[in-house]
Amino acid sequence: MTEPDMSLASLDEQDRKKVQELMQKDARAERRLAGPWRWLTALLGAAMVLIYFYGAGVQALETQYHLGVYVLITFVMIFILYPAGSRLALFWMSLIAAGLLAVLASSYLVFDSPTAFYDQITLFRETWEYDGLAAAWANDFGDLRITLLLVVPLALVLVPLDLWLARRFPQAPTPSDVLMAIAIAVAVLYWISQFAALNYRAGAENQLDKLISIVGLLLSLEVCRRVLGWSITLIGIGMLCFGLFGPYLPELFAHRGFSVERLATALFITTNGVFGVMASVLATYVILFIFFGAFLQKSGAGRFFIDLPLALTGRSTGGPAKVAVMSSALFGSVSGSAIANTVSSGAFTIPMMKRAGFKPHVAGAIEPAASIGGMFLPPIMGAGGFLMAELTGTPYAQIMLLSVGPAMLYFLAVFFMVHFEAKKAGLVGIPGEEIPHWRPVLRQGWYYALPLVIITALMLMGRSPGNAAFWATLSCIAVSWVNRETRMGPRAIWGAIQLGARNTLVIGATVGVIGVIVGVISLTGMGLKFSDLIISMAGGNLLLALVLIAIASLVLGMGVPVTASYLIVAVLAVPALGEFGVAAIAAHMIVYWLSQDSNITPPVCVAAYAGAAIAGSDPWKTGWTAFRFAKMLYVMPLLFAYVPAILLDGTPFEIFSAFMSATLGTIAFGAFAMGFLRRRTLMHEWAILGAATFLLYWPTLVTDVAGLALVALVWWLQRDVRPGATAAAARTPETGGMG
Repeated sequence: MTEPDMSLASLDEQDRKKVQELMQKDARAERRLAGPWRWLTALLGAAMVLIYFYGAGVQALETQYHLGVYVLITFVMIFILYPAGSRLALFWMSLIAAGLLAVLASSYLVFDSPTAFYDQITLFRETWEYDGLAAAWANDFGDLRITLLLVVPLALVLVPLDLWLARRFPQAPTPSDVLMAIAIAVAVLYWISQFAALNYRAGAENQLDKLISIVGLLLSLEVCRRVLGWSITLIGIGMLCFGLFGPYLPELFAHRGFSVERLATALFITTNGVFGVMASVLATYVILFIFFGAFLQKSGAGRFFIDLPLALTGRSTGGPAKVAVMSSALFGSVSGSAIANTVSSGAFTIPMMKRAGFKPHVAGAIEPAASIGGMFLPPIMGAGGFLMAELTGTPYAQIMLLSVGPAMLYFLAVFFMVHFEAKKAGLVGIPGEEIPHWRPVLRQGWYYALPLVIITALMLMGRSPGNAAFWATLSCIAVSWVNRETRMGPRAIWGAIQLGARNTLVIGATVGVIGVIVGVISLTGMGLKFSDLIISMAGGNLLLALVLIAIASLVLGMGVPVTASYLIVAVLAVPALGEFGVAAIAAHMIVYWLSQDSNITPPVCVAAYAGAAIAGSDPWKTGWTAFRFAKMLYVMPLLFAYVPAILLDGTPFEIFSAFMSATLGTIAFGAFAMGFLRRRTLMHEWAILGAATFLLYWPTLVTDVAGLALVALVWWLQRDVRPGATAAAARTPETGGMG
């Protein structure tokens, strides 16, 4: 992760605002707190970092503290840092806060306890169901009427007070924000303190359990809405409605249905919902790697991650674009976010590409197309790799080993597409005198790569990912002291701690909604029904099933962060792929790769729009161009499905053959996708390259020889290339090229 303001410092004010607005589509803007509130959130963030570093490096935390502390600190910080939104949203939040206060007051002032209060609500609801609302209201429920009446004066105080304070002090939390932060803290602390008892009485929860669950679940949804907006929150609300109204749904989706209490307790106080797989993966792996990324950035490694690719490839054809590919691989392997990767390296590489002659929309597209490759490249792979390890029961070190080859093939594809694009446009590299030689750059900064080597080596040696992240983070501090200019003292370490803690909030906000979605799917058995639906629609055709899953992933990704999209589609679609004979790890890889397409595929493609803002190009055109450079995103899932050896499932010879064929196929695919080999391809040459690509990807000696022969044929057909002809062909539309 990186600091946006630092990454965008080289842009003018207008472009910087555009990029910041796009980054806020992934997450709403935080408040800029001051005074006690700033110190409170700083201390909470520091506590999170230190507690989880202690758990990873010294002594493991018990389950309730391991999950509960993360959810507690994350949710409280979000209520303090993120505003409710518009005046209308603030109005409704004030009403809800007034309702929570009324419930609390009446539980102790009107009733004997919260249990007695909830008993009265239960009795009222049962009377309503049997005798109707009028009869229930006419009965002796006077204490409940007092509770409702309490809401009125509390709302009359809170609503205008919140609205006035939000207008007068926009960078400070409102009273409603504070009340909700306290309420969610009480709910999570109750879960932590009653963890053993809740497990003991699972299925027979008491009234207080139910009341806490309902409040905690509603506030978990509000946490997500504040950070990520309505799109994913409405999906969570829709899943709750799906769980409630099962008997009234069409036959294909119908189920027996669940009561509000059953849903709330299953989704909040068990480890199948809010405190389920997403919270477990985030607390166990992801936040520690996010902390590591923050410390690595503060150590000064970011400059080295650009200087080395610049020295290695800057002089070659299309050099600046190749720098973007290589720097994106280095940044993306630790950033955990495609848009953060695009902004971090793109603020430097996109202007450099434009100066080298790349059209603005091409420069703005190459960076995000390369940046999403960081989601596939170890050691971090966003959060998806850790989720995959949790869902499949596969050690993360093995996930890393399986992922390296496909990730390198992705970058190879983008690299060659960039090369052919530059050749087609007649572009050259950066003049040699403007960039240093790679040897002095490597000699002066090689040690910045040590944390990446350490974290990878420790995991391959069998250490847990969390423990590896702990030692690698400490190594970042040590590495920073090699260079006097980058030394991390107490102030820089504190800054890294705060950056790491803030960077966990966006993904942490999804915990509640993802818990709801996954929990409801599990409760209702919808996963099996979805699998049956895909199998029946595909008619036994694996390729058609992959197309259906790709469409589902793209549609879901329009409103859901990619990690969440992967988890949801994995729960629904992996069983279906299993029915087609696809191995579990291959099925998860397929879903994970396809889940990234919304980053670069219009109409959403926030990463591509960020590249467009930096490049000053048309966002729509940039998005489609990014899709063109990222086509490998759809090729690798096919290889996962049809060539098991690409995931090291086979004999050494089969694995070698698969990667040799894939490498040759990827180079041919670059020429095919760009419509260029020695010059622009004519229609028949382009068709021959397509056939060659298909043959080369299929891992047999016969198909490889046939594919190479077809590539050689196209190379021979284009033998008439003369000096200057490439650039002329690029300017002449009559050549019939398939760009």
